[in-house]
Amino acid sequence: MQNKKWIAAALVCGFILGSSAAPVKAGILGTVVKGGAVGLLVDQFAEPLNDAINALTAKYGVKDEYSTKVVPIITVGDGSRAGAAQVSGPKEQVDKCQAALQIEASFFNNFRATVLVPIDKVSVTDVNRVQGVGVAASIDVKI
Repeated sequence: MQNKKWIAAALVCGFILGSSAAPVKAGILGTVVKGGAVGLLVDQFAEPLNDAINALTAKYGVKDEYSTKVVPIITVGDGSRAGAAQVSGPKEQVDKCQAALQIEASFFNNFRATVLVPIDKVSVTDVNRVQGVGVAASIDVKI
């Protein structure tokens, strides 16, 4: 009789743990899949996106005279790809830029900042800011 209680308890625990772990795994998998899809789309459409943004700014008379290109946005928290950014600056510096690092923070209970920093690697570790390059546009990717 004692063994049956242990088996029943183990089955109940297994059911509870198994049913709660699946959504967590699905959420992580969804983030990974979305991040990979965003990265693929940004890599594939970087030039057309860059041309579209340049055409848009030219239409309104605020064309960038510097070199531009579109790079992925990498989030600080998990390193996932969160969209794309157009960076602008001298050509030799823009060529060094591989991504834009997104850092978010809240201040004084009423203010929220999203900082985009041009960086030299598609990573969140051991990166360097690319001096002389700025972020000219932020591009959301709908998936």
